[in-house]
Amino acid sequence: MNHRIIMAGFGGQGVMLIGTLLTYSGMREGKKVSWLPSYGPEMRGGTANCAVCVSDRPIASPVVTEPSAVIAMNLPSFDKFSKILVTGGSLIINSNLVNVENIREDIKPYRIPANDEAVNLGSERVANMICLGGLLGVEGIVSIDTVIEALPEVIQERYHHLLDLNEEALRCGYEMVQEMK
Repeated sequence: MNHRIIMAGFGGQGVMLIGTLLTYSGMREGKKVSWLPSYGPEMRGGTANCAVCVSDRPIASPVVTEPSAVIAMNLPSFDKFSKILVTGGSLIINSNLVNVENIREDIKPYRIPANDEAVNLGSERVANMICLGGLLGVEGIVSIDTVIEALPEVIQERYHHLLDLNEEALRCGYEMVQEMK
């Protein structure tokens, strides 16, 4: 098992947070992990992405040039990273911000209206967790329960009052892709 994931979006969408959460969860399950962030020049509104590797073997490099899965939270991220996704790879698309018709036929796309679902749950800020839940639902990288257990370690203590909302968002994304499979 060797998962190579790129999570990408605008700064402020929480892609670094979900990358960290997935990395911590992999560590909790005794897997080999790496996390490599990449930021655009702006803090919010610029581009941000991170590469996460979760494997049962040692990881030679944290750089991901051929991802097995991609989360694209916005159109620039889709444009950049869907091209390098390996054949048969999973593409989690935030369909509220990525409205495209032509998607490669050799990959598995999952369109999730993450922003709309997040608003329905009570906060647009959990769209990232919905997408991560979707990724977990199609790739099985780590258990969703492990991710939920890791939430208090990754989310700053001042936001612990939102732990239940984040759990609900993860489960929402997970369930949405189950219906798409």
